[in-house]
This record gives sequence, C-alpha cells and structure tokens, in this order.
Amino acid sequence: MTTQPEQVLETNLVNQLVGLGHKSVVIKTEDDLLRNLKIQLEKHNKTTFTDSEFDRILMHLTKGSIFDKAKTLRDKFVLIKDNGDKKYIEFLNQDFWCQNQFQVTNQITINGKRENRYDVTLLVNGFPLVQIELKRRGIELKEAFNQIQRYQKESFLSNNALFNYVQIFVISNGVDTKYYANNQKQSFKFTSYWSKENNTKITQLDKFAGIFLEPCHIAKMIAKYIVLHESDKILMVLRPYQYHAVEAIIDRVKNSSKNGYIWHTTGSGKTLTSFKASQIITNNPKIKKVVFVVDRQDLDDQTVREFRAFDKDSIDGTENTKMLVNQFLDPNRPLIVTTIQKLNSAISKAKFRRQIEELKDEKIVFIFDECHRSQFGDTHRRIVNFFTNHQLFGFTGTPIFVKNAISKKSVKQTTANLFDDCLHQYVITDAIRDENVLKFSIEYYNVFKSKIGIEDIKVEDIDKTEVYESDDYIESIVDYIIANHNRKTHNRTFTAILCVSSVDILIKYYDLFRSKKRTGNHSLNIATIFSYAPNQEDKLANGEIPEEDFPDMMMAAEPSAHYGNIPHKDKLDECIEDYNQQYGTKHSAKDGNTFLNYKKDISKRVKNKQIDILLVVNMFLTGFDSKSLNTLYIDKNLNYHGLIQAYSRTNRILNEKKSQGNILAFRNLKQNTDDAIALFSDKNAKETITIDPYEEQVKKFNKAYKQLMAITPTVDSVNDLETEEDELAFAKAFREIMRLKNILSTFTEFTFDDTYMQEQEFADYSSKYLDLYDKIKTDNLKESVSILNEIDFELELIHRDEINVAYIMRLLAKLKEAKPQDQAKQKKQIIDLIAGEAELRSKRELIEKFIQNNLPKINEAEDVENVFKSYWAEETKRALEDLSNTEALQKDKVEDIINDYLFTGRMATEDEVIETLKIQPSVLQRESISNRVTTKIMDFIKTFINGVDN
Repeated sequence: MTTQPEQVLETNLVNQLVGLGHKSVVIKTEDDLLRNLKIQLEKHNKTTFTDSEFDRILMHLTKGSIFDKAKTLRDKFVLIKDNGDKKYIEFLNQDFWCQNQFQVTNQITINGKRENRYDVTLLVNGFPLVQIELKRRGIELKEAFNQIQRYQKESFLSNNALFNYVQIFVISNGVDTKYYANNQKQSFKFTSYWSKENNTKITQLDKFAGIFLEPCHIAKMIAKYIVLHESDKILMVLRPYQYHAVEAIIDRVKNSSKNGYIWHTTGSGKTLTSFKASQIITNNPKIKKVVFVVDRQDLDDQTVREFRAFDKDSIDGTENTKMLVNQFLDPNRPLIVTTIQKLNSAISKAKFRRQIEELKDEKIVFIFDECHRSQFGDTHRRIVNFFTNHQLFGFTGTPIFVKNAISKKSVKQTTANLFDDCLHQYVITDAIRDENVLKFSIEYYNVFKSKIGIEDIKVEDIDKTEVYESDDYIESIVDYIIANHNRKTHNRTFTAILCVSSVDILIKYYDLFRSKKRTGNHSLNIATIFSYAPNQEDKLANGEIPEEDFPDMMMAAEPSAHYGNIPHKDKLDECIEDYNQQYGTKHSAKDGNTFLNYKKDISKRVKNKQIDILLVVNMFLTGFDSKSLNTLYIDKNLNYHGLIQAYSRTNRILNEKKSQGNILAFRNLKQNTDDAIALFSDKNAKETITIDPYEEQVKKFNKAYKQLMAITPTVDSVNDLETEEDELAFAKAFREIMRLKNILSTFTEFTFDDTYMQEQEFADYSSKYLDLYDKIKTDNLKESVSILNEIDFELELIHRDEINVAYIMRLLAKLKEAKPQDQAKQKKQIIDLIAGEAELRSKRELIEKFIQNNLPKINEAEDVENVFKSYWAEETKRALEDLSNTEALQKDKVEDIINDYLFTGRMATEDEVIETLKIQPSVLQRESISNRVTTKIMDFIKTFINGVDN
C-alpha cells in the first residue's frame, strides 16, 4: 500500500499516545465530553461536585471567546458549594505541569451547523486542549489546516463550545507535521514544524508525537509557552527555536553565573523570546530584578508596548532616570524595561547612584536587546563594575565576530568577549528554510554603466563629489524608482525605504521627488526623517549603522534645551511641515520628545501603507519591523551586520502576495552582500537566502505551465473536467502558475513574451479558476461537502490593485470614443477583464448591465463616470431594499451595521444582526438566520461598496 489511510494513521497515533502516558478514553458525543470533564476535574481537585455545583462550573466555563477561555483555563474559579462553603477550583496546574490528568480520545462528534467528527483529541483535566487533524500520506498538509478552519466555523462554537479551549492544533499527513496556536483567524504561514535544539526539523508524525506530544512536554508548552497577547486578543505559541533559547537561558540562570547570548536572525521574533525568558526568570526567588535593556528611546517605548501586549501587568515604562531608580527600589516590580542611556545615568550620577547602592550586590539579570549595537563602550563597563552579582544575556540577529569587530584601544571587541557562550543560534538560513522570514530578491542597478560605460569594479574609485552627489546621478535613480516602484511593490500594496549616504544627499532626493510630484511625474507619498546632527559621512565601521537621532535624543526624557543653530534644522522643519500638510498633523522637532513623536508617527504610517517611500540615512534600518514593507532602495555603502540588518527590513512574512523582500542597490554591493551572507550563515548559503534570478524563475514558470497543459490543454477544457479530483488538480496547477507569476512580476524585465504562456491566456485561465472558486462558495451555501474546500485558492495572487471600478470607468470612456469597428473587440476585452479579477466578479453582472443598457445612451465620453455613479447609487439603493424586504429587516439598522463595519472593520455580532429583524426568531432559529443575514450583508458590501471609489 503506497499511501497510509487516515484510519491507520489515526489508530497508530492513538496507540503511540497511550504508550507515552495518555490514558485512553472513549468519548463520542458532547454529553460524554461533559461527563468526563466532571470526573477529571473532581480527580484533579480531589473533591466531588453535585450536579448543581458542576452546572455552576460549566456556566463559568462556557462564557467568552477563545482568548477569554484561555484566561479562564489559567485562573482559579471560586465555587460556592451547595452548603455555602467556598472551594477554589483549578483547571490547569501551571507550576507543576506534569501533575495534570492526561487522556486521549478520537472521533468525537459535535453537531453544529454541520455534524463534524474530529480525528484525535488530547484532554488535560478533561478539557480538549490539543486537537490533531490527520490526512493520508500524499495529501497537501494545508488541507488538514483548512479542515480545522471549517470546524471552527461549523461546530467548535456550538453547544458549550468546549473546543474553544483548544490551545494547540496539530496537523499531519504522516510525513509532514506542524503545530500552531488556536485563534479565530488563522494563517497557514504561522504554522511551525518542531525542531531539535540544533534546528533539525522533526516532520514525521511518530517522531513528532514521541517528543512534542509526550504528556509532560505538551503540558509544559501549554502552561509556560503559550503567550496571551492582550492587545490583539490572540494566543501565540513559541516556535521551537524560541523554546530552546528560553530553556537555555533558564538553565544557565539556574545552574551557572556565566553570561550568554542568543543569536536569532532578524525577524524571527526575538521580542517574544526575550519576554518569555524575562517572565520565567522573574519567578526565580533567587533573582532580585530582571532588567531588559534597549539602546534607543523609541525602542524602549516599543518594547514596553509589546511586553504589555503579552502581559498587561508585567511592566511600566521608565520615562526618566528618576522613575527607573524608583522601579529598582520597588520590591513589587520584578521586571524593568529601560534604555541603556537611562541605566548609565542611574549608576553614573551621584544622586541616583546613592539610592540604588543597596542593590549593587543583589542578583540582577540583564537582558540586552540587539546587543551588537550598544555593548562595546564605557557604559557596559560601568554596568558590570557597579552591579557585583550580575548576569548578562544578549539577543542579536547579527553578532560581532573578529571579522566585523570594532576595535576599542586596539582590542577587537566581539559578542563572545562580552557575553561568553552562544546559548542558541537560529540563523537566517534556518529561518528561510522554515519559512519564518522571506528570501531576498537582489538587483544591482549600474547607474554608471548605463550612463558612461564604467565597469562595476571601478565604481568605488570615482570621486564621490563628482559622481554620487551629481544631479544627473540622483535624477537617474529617482526616475528609475518612479518607473519601477509599482512593479516592486505590487502597485503600492507594499511600501519601501530609500536609504542614502548623508543628510545632504537625502535633501537632494527629497526635493527632486517633491518637484517631480508637483509636475505630475508621479503620485507617490514621500516622507523623510533625519537628525540635526553634523552630517554623517558614508562610512560604516565594520558594518555598524550609526545611531542617528536628535541631539541629546538618548536622554530625551530628561530636560533638554531648545535647539540652537544646528545643521539642517530649517530643512527638517520644512520637511515636517510638508508632512503636516499631507497628513493633517501638527508635528515639530523643537526638542527630543517632539522629534520622537514625529518618528513614531512616521513608523505608524509606513506600517499602515500611508507612506509609499520613506527617505532615510540610517534611521529605520535597524529595529524597525513592518510586515507591509517589501522594498529597500540603496544608495549608500553597507557591509556585514549593517547590511543584513538593513536588508532584513523587507523580509517579514505577511501573505502569499509578499513572496520575497526586494533589494535594489544603486551601489556596487555585490561583494559586500556575499561577504555578509557568508559571515552570518555560511559561505554556501547564497542560494538559500536569495531567490533565483529572472531566467531561472522563467524556467520554473514554463515548467509549471507544461504541467497545467497536461491537465487542461485549452481554456475550454476546464469546462470538461469530470470529477472533483480533476478540478482540484487544475486548481493546484494554476495556483502554482499564479505564485510564480507573482514573483516574476517584481522583476523590471518581466514580460509574458519570455514565457510559454500568453498574457490573454493567463487572464482566461484566471477566469476559469475564479469560476471554480465561485462554484465552491455556492456549494457551501447548499451545505454540501466538497474536497475542493480543502484548497486555499490564494485569491490575493490574482487580485491586481490597479484593476478596480475607476479603472473600468476609464476603459468605458475609451470604448465610447472607439471607432464602431473596434467597439465589439474592446467590449469583449473589458468583460474578460472583469471576469478575471477576483475583486470585480461580484460587480460583473451590474457592470455588464450598464454597458448594455446605459452606455449607448451617453453622448460624451467624459460623462461616463457621472452617469455610472448615478446608476450605481440607484442599484445600491434597490439592492438594499431587496435585502431588507427579503429578510424582513429594518433598513436603517442594516445601514448602521454596514457603516460600523466600514469604519471599524468589525462585523456585527449575532445579537446585533438579530436586532435588525422586524420579527424576532425562536431560539432554535437564531443562529441559522443570523449566519444567513450576515452572509448577505457581507455580499452586499463586497458588491456595492468595496472597491467602488478606488
């Protein structure tokens, strides 16, 4: 037998879990689940419950969302016994996690919108805390993920919703096995393989189960390594490298006084790792304080926000040195977050030093964020000399080795010199292999060769004043960026940073972008930020990116004088005023605090995609995380850790459309890039870190096209697919075409002429692909089960942001002006375009109706848009009335729900939807009616509102 049926896989897994120590229990229905929960809670709490007492417990347990239930699980419940006594009920022993009750069952059946049977369930104290979904070997692992998504919609919420207590999902097809935390909205991109300490992946189900699902280990993961993110109200589970790093730090604190550092590549989630390590260490009674140290004020604020998101009561920010000293002296404040500058002030200034003198011999653990940036000066020496019983741990994505070391008094200072051993490493090649960060697409644009025929190797010998700072050179780059920015960012779906060599050069770029916008050459939103400090030359000491901040910025929370005659002050004021006019803000840079507020606002707007290109010298090249940023334009020299840090701004995982980080270098950085990759991974890692060049991507696309042709040799042959298996094969084959085309589209030289596929052919197959997606949606409304439900159609890959209603209006205006003999052809092209666009298909019938009935009556092309708006408003009004009449809804309340959704992005709750009904339904009808009405409201929004004004 070449494939292992799911039943065999399931039976083998259950037997293995029993062998590991989970007790087998037969649970087939929710009633069985409730009876077992009562028995296990009684056993765990060494008591018994009457039926009425258990009903009170159950009433408490059924309240709230997934996030609320995760908190309930970890809290004790005060049960008022029938005799009036109080009894504290524990649902999960978090301190001694092995002392819980472990069971395994399979094929629990829950009746919700549909009847679902779950494969394998691990119960802890009677709660279903781990749900395992299995697919037979050879089936795409994502299908198991999608099935759990369906369970969440169809049955997890039903009845007492005990399956919302699931903390961890496991999915496997026997060969590949992954895990992830339970949340309402999921993404397959955030599933993880488990790994050994050396980052070797454990993918086979039996090996994974033997380690990860062993009772003590899975209980430890739930008790210690699930993080409740307070801000987003989601659960997060540590990835294996994060787990191993925290365990290594805990072990060193417990068993040694030596220091240590964690080398985890940029973008791999160091903040979460450091938070969890800090949190656990504070529980050690031998530790007086844990101090988390960052090297910039904005990072201090950012880290405080992130730590509070993980645990709102964990810390307070240290706004100034006095507050820092007070927190040192506060016995109820075990965890402190501060900047290295404020820490230096606390131990250097006599008035502060005297106050914390009493703590100098206490055991204090310091954890340094990005320890390569700030740990090689006198401040570090003062810290270690003042605190006599300290232990230091550093986190870095780019350690300092001998090769990129900074010399201090002729001594090469390395990370190992200061922090002893590397306790765990997870380098960029590991992260890319695990799909935790993206690869880079690196292109080198030779400005000189294209202009004056100079070879690459000679570029660095040219006088910078004559060439790098010349108007022709800068204009060449600006024109290139304007011409290619939409391609690089998928029509501004993503954002970019342009980093340059100095403030003087930045000002030239800014003025040129601004003047070209005024003359209509582009519509990009450009912003900039730079310091008043004396001009930074384009020199990086062994890769170090200099901190570039407002003068006295590091002490921004301390009293600071108003600035005087500082270089570039007037220009920065002018740039900030441009920014204020564009965004309706009132920022300034009169002192460190106001400058910091401006910096924070820019950070927020880059993340929200309100800024297309941010111009910088050094700011934002380290410590800035934005998933929506995918492109870095470089006109400066970078090397070693500075280069990797800067490149890594672009490679955060977001969605299918963001397939790589784009690096476009206008300097000759090829050798520097190769050297940096070799230093921070290994010398053969280049192919792992960068995507294949254009020619190789074309070969991959053509290979995928041949596979599509083997399934559906013509567009019309898609109509003749006989079985769902055939349709599934077509969907997967064309999905691969879309993925590769998405990558090819970012290359400046891309054209369909280089591939076997014609552009119109791609559009035609796209239409058939969307027809298949629409068919599945229709089948789902009929509540029929299809294997096609198990594929992610990844519609974002087929959506082009420039193809919207406004774009169609422009085409219709051209159609109106076309010659009679060309009109039929152009009309078909427009109809085909609508059919091939995911965002327009819901509007297809209405637009076609406008073309047929209204367009012929319009005399002038410039009137098309206004007539269409009137037509659309009338159709919207009619559709809303039809919806309200069909479902017997109060139209004004439906409008309120729509307006609230458009403003907040939150769809109405079941109660809010039911309130729109003119006649209130029975309790049994509420859920089905609410679901139906909600679906219709969302369809209305998609058809008549989304994308209409773009």
